[in-house]
Amino acid sequence: MSDRIAGNEGGTMTAVLDAPPAPTDTPPAVRRAKRQDRLVWIARHSVAIALAIMFLTPVVYLVLISLMTSNQALTSDYWPNSWHPENYVRVFQVTPLPRYLLNTLLYAVTATVLMLLSSVPAAYALAKLRFRGRNALFLVIICVMMLPPQVVTVPLYLMWARYGLTGSLWPLILPMLFGDAFAIFLLRQFLLTIPDEYLDAAKVDGCGEWGTLIRVVLPMARPGIAAAGLFQFFYCWNDYYGPLLYTSENEQAWTLSLGLASFHSVHHVDWNLVIAATVLTMAPIVVVFFFAQRAFVQGVTLTGVKG
Repeated sequence: MSDRIAGNEGGTMTAVLDAPPAPTDTPPAVRRAKRQDRLVWIARHSVAIALAIMFLTPVVYLVLISLMTSNQALTSDYWPNSWHPENYVRVFQVTPLPRYLLNTLLYAVTATVLMLLSSVPAAYALAKLRFRGRNALFLVIICVMMLPPQVVTVPLYLMWARYGLTGSLWPLILPMLFGDAFAIFLLRQFLLTIPDEYLDAAKVDGCGEWGTLIRVVLPMARPGIAAAGLFQFFYCWNDYYGPLLYTSENEQAWTLSLGLASFHSVHHVDWNLVIAATVLTMAPIVVVFFFAQRAFVQGVTLTGVKG
């Protein structure tokens, strides 16, 4: 038994001695190749890196100012002498920011959903249906898209005031039931890229126009719908003129843009608080775009390929 154990120990020791030594460091040639690949990647994307730095620098500077004291925020310093994250807490204490956020979400989400429900069928009809006056109707939509909103401000305000809806966000939401000219144009251009063979195959299988739209067109047009929805959502989120026109006398219905302007006029010397409120207003829209940027870019790039 002892001889067997000794033999096993000898074999194990021999195997350990015969094993090749583990590499202790990366060879210089490999390190040099990795460094060259990294430099090539930086050189290839130098323009994109420069643009990213150019666009991110103001945002980073805003965040740094929001963490400064009130006195330092008025100077030309780029870096806080002391960090004050409690500025974001003070913003919630001195302004009803949650109510503004809720009103903005109600306005942006509801208007976007109603716009898509009305604009998608209209764009489908202009892109895929053949009827008399289709081109003339599309020309009217383009003219409406180029019409400045200030031109119809007075008659629209008088109409909504007659129905007693001023002082609320409904004058900005209800018109989306009739679609949006820009969204119809964008979706129509995207739907033109969908081959008619898919629609013909669906109709052969027994689908009507609504069935074809829901079962065939909507899944294929998801990037274009996402792009149109994001355009509308961003517009509503940043809209200042509409809420100022219809809700200025009712603070309970103010949105973030209107509340931020009022906050700036009251705290115009506390630039750290003003910038902190600005960062809080920007953060949700940046997060939404970060998660939806692939669908957004794809929808924009595929729009207008034909037609």
